[in-house]
Formats: sequence, C-alpha cells, structure tokens
Amino acid sequence: MAERPSPNHGYPGRLLVFEGLDGSGKSTQASLLGKWLASKGYRVFFTEWNSSVLVASTIRRGKKKGLLTPTTFSLLHAVDFADRFDRQILPPLRAGYLVVCDRYSYTAFARDAARGCDPAWVRTIYSFAPRPDRVFYFQVPVQVTLKRKVASRLKISYYEAGMDLGLSEEVRESYERFQGRLKREYDRLAETDRFTVIDAARSVEEIQRDVRRSLAPVLENFPTGAQLLHDR
Repeated sequence: MAERPSPNHGYPGRLLVFEGLDGSGKSTQASLLGKWLASKGYRVFFTEWNSSVLVASTIRRGKKKGLLTPTTFSLLHAVDFADRFDRQILPPLRAGYLVVCDRYSYTAFARDAARGCDPAWVRTIYSFAPRPDRVFYFQVPVQVTLKRKVASRLKISYYEAGMDLGLSEEVRESYERFQGRLKREYDRLAETDRFTVIDAARSVEEIQRDVRRSLAPVLENFPTGAQLLHDR
C-alpha cells in the first residue's frame, strides 16, 4: 500500500500538530499519541518547539540578559523553526512518516501577536511552513493552567509570565494577563485556521481518547511500516 500525498502539503507523510497554552497538557498528549501510533505499527517522528541547536543557545542567552524585544524574539524563533522544519519535519514528511509536532508555527502566531507584533508580518515570515493535516488545540482556562503550574511546583518563567511586557510587577498577575492574551489569539486562530478544539480541562485518558478518535479520518488508508514492507 503506497502512501498517497497529503492534499494539504503534497508530501507522502502526515503532519499532526499540537497547540495550546503552557500547562494545557498538549505535550503529554502529543507524547502519548506518538507512542500509541508507534505501537500500531506506524512510522512516527516526534519533534518539539525550540529543538533546533542552531539558535537555541542564542535565545537562552538573550532571555537571560533581557536583550530580546518582541521583534527580535519573533525573528530568532523564526530562524529556529526554519532550521527545525528543514532538518526535522520535512525529511520524515517526504519519507512518509507521521510527524507529531509539539507546537508548530501557530505558537509563533499566537505569542508574537500577544507581544504586539503585526500578525500579518508574522504570517509572512512563516509562509514557508505548509498547512498541517490536523491541528489539535488544547483549549483550557488560564486559571486551570496556573493551578497546574502551582501543583507541579514548576517555576513560572519570566517570559512565560510576559514580565518583559510590563503587564504587572507581580508574577502571577502578569502570567494571567499574558496567558489571557495568548488564549484570545489561540481562540481566534482556532476559527480562522480550523483547529480541532479539544476540551483540555478533563482527565488525560478522556482527552487522549478524543484525540485518537478525531485522528481516524487522517489515518484512513494510511499505511503502517509493515504494510509498506509487504508491498515491496
């Protein structure tokens, strides 16, 4: 059974994207789905945001020294994503893999707009990125993500809270305001870009069942590794 090119991007593989606020559970769900797909015999490649070594250290240094303006933040992440796309996403797509992305260009669309960048300008920078076959948006109230952060005892980072924007001198208040901006951008993108919206305030098991169920049309007639070997 040969791979049929995706009508979205023309490559044999399929591009599956997970988006949402920090603490929405998207990374957990992406990991679970990748493992489940592999257990079913599919060829799977997993990739995540900021996984390019090209500019990761530059971004870390810029954050540490407080040198990143919204525009430089946007441009550095665009370079990082372009390298990640060229090295990690495109090759397995061409090879017929299911590529599971923990965040894609939509993360930049939401974050950069929330930081005051022109949305149309950001879209132009990422115009090389093809449309995914499915975008799962894990929709959750900001207060839920904050509670999860507190429960996990993970420190809220300076940029995660949007402290660089001067929204508030208090970390939690700044977090709520900035993440609120992000959520509004994501909710808007969910409509304009036709995301599959997942209620992420439920249990991990319930959410994963929904993700697998909604993915069924994408997997229909898509070959596993064993089927490809058999055909050869």
